[in-house]
This record gives sequence, C-alpha cells and structure tokens, in this order.
Amino acid sequence: MARPSNSDKTSSASRQSKSSAGWLKEHFDDRYVQQSWKDGYRSRASYKLLELDERDKLLRPGMSVIDLGAAPGGWSQIAAEKVGPQGMVIASDILEMDALAGVSFIQGDFTEEPVLNAILAELGERPVDLVLSDMAPNMSGMAAIDQPQAMYLVELALDLARQTLSPGGHFLAKVFQGEGFDDYLRDLRSSFRKVVTRKPEASRARSREVYLLAQGFQG
Repeated sequence: MARPSNSDKTSSASRQSKSSAGWLKEHFDDRYVQQSWKDGYRSRASYKLLELDERDKLLRPGMSVIDLGAAPGGWSQIAAEKVGPQGMVIASDILEMDALAGVSFIQGDFTEEPVLNAILAELGERPVDLVLSDMAPNMSGMAAIDQPQAMYLVELALDLARQTLSPGGHFLAKVFQGEGFDDYLRDLRSSFRKVVTRKPEASRARSREVYLLAQGFQG
C-alpha cells in the first residue's frame, strides 16, 4: 500500500489549518456570537430558545424545566430567567458546566441510573412542565455516522421526557433532518397532542437542524 509522502502530509495539514481558521473566523464574525458577549449569554444557542419562547410561549414563571445536554448553559440561563425564583431548572450534561444562579446541575450521562435518579431526587414531588434537549453528537462530517448518533440522542431525550413530564407538559428537541426523522416525528405524535417544526433564525441556514416542539403530553 502506498504511503503518503511528506508533501501529502503537509498539504493535508495545511488544508486542516485553513479549515479551522475559516471556522474560527465565521464563528467570531457571527452576529449572534457577538451579541451573546454583549448580553452576557453563554452561547449563541440562547437566541434560539429566546426566539422559540417568544413564538410559542414555552416558559412561564414557576415552571419546572429539565435541560438535557445543557453545557455550557445557554438554554439553562434563559430558562432560569424566565421561570424565576419560584420555578426550577435542572440541567444535565456529561461535560462540566459552570454554576448558574437558579440552576441545579447534575453532571453525567442521564441514561445511566445513578444520574437519572439524581435528577428525579432533585425534582422531588414537583411535576415537570418542560423538557429541553439541544443535544448533538460530535460531528464527523459523515452523514452515515452522524445521523444515527443524533437520532439516538433525541430518542433517549424523548424517553426521559415520557418518564418525567406531567400530563399536558411540553418537549422541545433539536433534531437533524435525514434518516429516522419521519419515524421520530410519528413517535412524538403518538404521545403529544400537537407537534410542530421550528427553524429559529439563529440556526445557521446550512445546518440540517430543526427543532421539534411537542405540546400537550398525553401520558
């Protein structure tokens, strides 16, 4: 088998460097990234939830919210502001997340029993009004790998929502369009009165991500 020459390696490294530099420039030039610095939000994703909340009135004072895949905290930050001191926000992620006022953070894989039990213990007897999931796998750029991993994550999020939501509760999840999307949509409709698709302005146009909002959990 032919081995790459040093010039091939150099060329590959150069392409990777240019690609990384291009991504960084796009990221720092992004108006939502710049706005998040001004507004004190932890990520540009905050504006997706703000837009969805403005349109669909998801968050109200006193609500109990679970935020899955929460790090670095952009959605939890918005949720805590909206539900106020009488509400509750429980955030969970396998990654670390700096503390946020009004947010209880549980680090770990929520599909593992100890982490799930910790979430349930934090809830106590409070009903859950809204489950949020902005989770995504580490993307390889290969749809045959990325899409199944992404669908697996939202299936797990839906499973937790079914375990914790009170009747009439809502579920909002990021889903990537592709194989498995239609089946997932049908599955959602079997448990909720209404399911709508949203594409916030803050979502990058080229991204296959959309947000499925499932309203009125039927138990």
